[in-house]
Amino acid sequence: MQNKLPDGIRVLFVAGFGPVVADPDASGKLYRKVLGLPLRHEEGYEGYWHSQCLEGVKHFALWPLEKAALSCFGEEVWPERLPVPQAWLELDVEDIVSATRILEQNGYELLLRLKEEPWGQTVTRFLSPEGILMAVTHTPFLREASSAEETA
Repeated sequence: MQNKLPDGIRVLFVAGFGPVVADPDASGKLYRKVLGLPLRHEEGYEGYWHSQCLEGVKHFALWPLEKAALSCFGEEVWPERLPVPQAWLELDVEDIVSATRILEQNGYELLLRLKEEPWGQTVTRFLSPEGILMAVTHTPFLREASSAEETA
């Protein structure tokens, strides 16, 4: 099911979500040990545990706050002027350029604008009114996985 938001952003699917973690050990205990989620460590990205193997979820990850800050601001410190996010949510959209423009036109402060990540995802990040670290994205490898699932 594809939905169109009132101002024209066409959301295709939730690309990923999870908590933004301040204490990786405590979060790791809950999500990996107690809940038994099949999370694997991302080499070279300390504290980032993730999975693309959970039923009904494209990507779930424990994202350390300092890594979220690094992604948005180029340094591992979250700015004091902004609320500290407790979670992150990425929505893959049909047209990332249009979605970015619509967010700007509606007054959202973009923390990151149309950045191409090393893994091929294009991302625009902003904070929701609730303090969730949001992103509209274009994620080719997740789209390919969705297409393969639909044709199977």
